[in-house]
Parts: sequence; C-alpha cells; structure tokens
Amino acid sequence: MSTPPRPPLKSLPATRTGPGAAAQAAPRPAVGEPKGAARKGVPSALRPDPQQGDGRYPIAWLCICAPRDAVPTATSKCLCGRDRSAIGRTKVLALIEDHTAHRDACPLRTNQEGRQAA
Repeated sequence: MSTPPRPPLKSLPATRTGPGAAAQAAPRPAVGEPKGAARKGVPSALRPDPQQGDGRYPIAWLCICAPRDAVPTATSKCLCGRDRSAIGRTKVLALIEDHTAHRDACPLRTNQEGRQAA
C-alpha cells in the first residue's frame, strides 16, 4: 500500500508586475552591514566596560547553610590554603569566629613589609 501524496504546506507568493514591482525587488542589505547613523560615521553607543576594578578581589569565603529544622553546616576557605568546615550549631558559630579572626592572621591580607619595619 502506498500513502496518498500530501498537499503542499506553504503557498508561493504571487509575483508582482507593474509600477510597484521594481521598488519591492530592491536588494536588501547584507547581515551585519551598518545601518542608519552607523553608516554616516556616528560613533557607536557600544563602549568598553566602564566598571573598572579597584584592585580588590576576594581571597576568603565563608559559606553557611542553615536550613530550617536541620543541622547547619559551614565552610571557610582562603587562598592561603586554609580550608575548614563545621557541622552543628556550636561548631558553626565557632568557625564563624575563627574565620573572622583569620582576617588579621592571613599572610595574604597582612602587609609583610610593614611587619618587618615595625
């Protein structure tokens, strides 16, 4: 058995003839070609990212997960190699205090030249 042929899904547009046909058949600009003001030499509105960094970047992270009615957990990581974690409310609170104290003791945050001069 063979299946019957399907009718075409799209119909082809009718071709125009007459005075308006030439205006419609004008070539379209290629993709990526400048349009409007860009073609006339007006500078583009796209600029480099105006938000420049101020030289600061994160070196230590404290991640705390305390879901409702569950055991809290925390992780303290630093680029100096420090990596600690805690499970339970009292241990998490102790890790938070330890992470805060690590700010003063971290070799990446302290000025080594100032230490030697003092």
